[in-house]
Amino acid sequence: MVLSAEEQALVDTVREFVDRQVKPVVRELEHANTYPEELIEMMKEIGIFGLAIPEPYGFGQVSMPCYVSVTEELARGWMSLAGAMGGHTVVSKLIMLFGTDEQKQRYLPRMATGELRTAMALTEPGGGSDLQAMRTVARLERHSDGDEYVINGSKTWITNARRAGLIALMCKTDPAAEPAHRGVSILLVEKVPGFTVSKDLPKLGYKGVESCELNFTDCRVPADALLGATEGSGFAQMMKGLEVGRLQVAARATGVARAAFDDALRYSQERESFGKPIWQHQSVGNLLADMATKLSAARALLFSAAEKFDSGARCDMEAGMAKLFASEIGMEVALDAVRVHGGYGYSTEYDVERYFRDAPLMIVGEGTNEIQRGVIAKQLVKRGGLGQ
Repeated sequence: MVLSAEEQALVDTVREFVDRQVKPVVRELEHANTYPEELIEMMKEIGIFGLAIPEPYGFGQVSMPCYVSVTEELARGWMSLAGAMGGHTVVSKLIMLFGTDEQKQRYLPRMATGELRTAMALTEPGGGSDLQAMRTVARLERHSDGDEYVINGSKTWITNARRAGLIALMCKTDPAAEPAHRGVSILLVEKVPGFTVSKDLPKLGYKGVESCELNFTDCRVPADALLGATEGSGFAQMMKGLEVGRLQVAARATGVARAAFDDALRYSQERESFGKPIWQHQSVGNLLADMATKLSAARALLFSAAEKFDSGARCDMEAGMAKLFASEIGMEVALDAVRVHGGYGYSTEYDVERYFRDAPLMIVGEGTNEIQRGVIAKQLVKRGGLGQ
């Protein structure tokens, strides 16, 4: 992976931000369940919310390898910060790829600066990963003074929903369509009457950003809120967006794994038992060797998939592989870091307990790993194997 000099400077800036601004305060903010407003403002100044938005709407789109590098650095400091920009980037891509000219002009410049932050709303209380089974419905009503959609339904586990000014809502505009995905559309919904954020969900980790339930009760939005102005395209649009989302989750997982490994390696050199640093004990040394090997393999998969994304080729299998493997090793490396730390790994005085709480989210987020395996298997059969 080779980044341009400008992109490498951006990654270096984010790394410095993490080391100087995030790491000194993250433990206090995490355990106080405090929203990191000041850190988010710093991320806006760096330009992190505009990484997927090209000129003339933003400051210039970066390559996918650069994007996942930035994500990894943020997650290394605090996975919540990487989550705060993840869904926003997917929505940026959706509007850039599929939006009308008016939608691009209306939203993208403010999204690039972070003035307008966004969220994507897919999951429903009874649906989980089965997106085609969603029950949120938008019915088109025609009026002499302008057509509008009337939305009814609910969504859950929506990250950034309370602070987002725009929601990319996946819903059914034709509930009777066969097959079901042909009736799915995406609406760009602002905070309007009939749309409420009902509650924040309590979580094991990932405490720096909100995950919410949304309710839509006779919520009315203008017909031009339809992404791309074409009904029935929402499922295909979101699948392309999820390639970005899964690469981002894989980068988050490698960031958490990096932090866990770095802490474990440092601690193993500082901590002594039986008269020598614990890394010299074979059991601990083996853990460190396995952690480093798994992390290196996950990063190789991630950057390979990121480069394929930039080639313009379909990469749902590669993104799925990266997400699957990186999230699984993220959990394993976080647990091994706890083992290296011994009793201190269970203490809130050390960061490894936070890595261990954050890591499981990547296994179930952006499509569970069981879903990823299904996507990978389907593509393997369709392509006739791994190919060249």
